[in-house]
Amino acid sequence: MFSGKKWMVSDSYGNSIYLTQERWEHIVEKSNHPEMLEYEQQLKETISKGQRKQDSLNPQKFLYYKNFKNLFEDNNQIVVFVLFRYKKDSKGYIISNNYILTAYQKEIR
Repeated sequence: MFSGKKWMVSDSYGNSIYLTQERWEHIVEKSNHPEMLEYEQQLKETISKGQRKQDSLNPQKFLYYKNFKNLFEDNNQIVVFVLFRYKKDSKGYIISNNYILTAYQKEIR
């Protein structure tokens, strides 16, 4: 598909954001957030349709979040951290490099 990329989706601002296989394995690892294993589609939807908030300490980091019904246990929201960066392509042009750091579920009352 993409080099090192599991999938890519656009957010509501038109930014392309990708998830690597390495980050996916980190997210669903038993010691991290294994409950996310069955909610990959909801993770994509959180990026594409959810709300986002910029991190106050790191302006390159954004938090995406969206409410869902029927998540694991009493959770009702998926939270995704995305890092916005840039890199040079093979021709030396600067291009966006926005990727998911982690994702998890939580209960919001």
